[in-house]
Parts: sequence; structure tokens; C-alpha cells
Amino acid sequence: MKMNRTFSVAMLIILALLGACQQEKPSPVTKTLLPSVAAPPYICDYIPLDAVRLMTGVQDPIVNGDFDLTVGQELDGKAYGTGGCFVYQPTGNKTKVLQISLSPAGSKEEAEWEISQGARRLPDIVPGAIGYYGQDGSADNTQAAAILVHGLDQVIVELIQGVKGRDNAADVVAMMKLIAPKLILDATPAPKKTKG
Repeated sequence: MKMNRTFSVAMLIILALLGACQQEKPSPVTKTLLPSVAAPPYICDYIPLDAVRLMTGVQDPIVNGDFDLTVGQELDGKAYGTGGCFVYQPTGNKTKVLQISLSPAGSKEEAEWEISQGARRLPDIVPGAIGYYGQDGSADNTQAAAILVHGLDQVIVELIQGVKGRDNAADVVAMMKLIAPKLILDATPAPKKTKG
């Protein structure tokens, strides 16, 4: 009888563990493409939340940051837009999964050099801009980044922790297409009008 009870308890434990293992299966990867048009709700006033959810897999992210397109950092007597949007996991160590930044640190020459060294060229997103993107080469790594330069203005989309099974490089390019036209063009100082 005692052996029978021990066997029953052992079977219950095994069944409980099997049930727990089955519940821990990751949900299927959503291969839905990022939207082609930016639409609310937004985080940091410019970043579409639905796109962030798709590319990071985080449904209720912690978000910090903002962009200042009017005052920003002054260089050469002109004010350039600056700022950043930082997206974190809501649980555990609250690790950063996505970072998007705007700064007057762009260099067309640096972008051309990166492309000459093997980075992939971004498609035309903003007239007069040049950019590149890439993904960490290891199979398990979901990190990818895209950089777009327009004059001195630079937008960086850095996916620190993407979703395994998604095309993370395509995701950073799609996010750049969604946000760069607004961020980079609105941040660029308007040329001074000269009287002729």
C-alpha cells in the first residue's frame, strides 16, 4: 500500500511537471509586418506603439524619454532636435529592448564608410538622407540597428532584444520608415531666408 501511494505521488508530480512544461511553450511568432503608416497610440509622441509591440514582443512596455524638435542642441548657431525613446520589459530585470534616438551627430561620410564596409544601405526614406542597417550575425541574436543621416541630424533605431523568428533587420528598417520623415525633417533647422 505504501509503495502504491509513493507511486501515485510520483505520478502526480510527473504529470504536474509535464503540464507546466506544456504551459511554458512560447506563443507562436507573429510574422505580421510593421504598419506602413504611423498611427496612434504613440509612445514618446512619435513612435507607434503597435509597431513597438510587434518588433519587441512586449505588449505592455515601460517607456521613458521624449524628443525636442524645437530647442534641442545648438551647433553653428542653429538649434537641432534631440531626444530619445527607451523601451523596457515590464517585468523581471526590466531590460531595455528598444532605443530610438535623435541627435545632431550625423555624418554622411561615416554612413558611406559603413556601407563600404558591408552595412546594407537603407532605401530612400527622406530626400537627401543616407542611411544603413544591419543585424548581429549570430543565428540566436535578435539585435538589429538602422541609422539615417540628413545633414547633421541622425536618427538611430536600435533593437536590442527583438523577437526570435522575426526578420529583425526588416523591423528596424520599417520602424525607420515610420518615424524618420517626421523626426528628422522637423528637427532640421530651416534655412535662413536671405533678402535678395
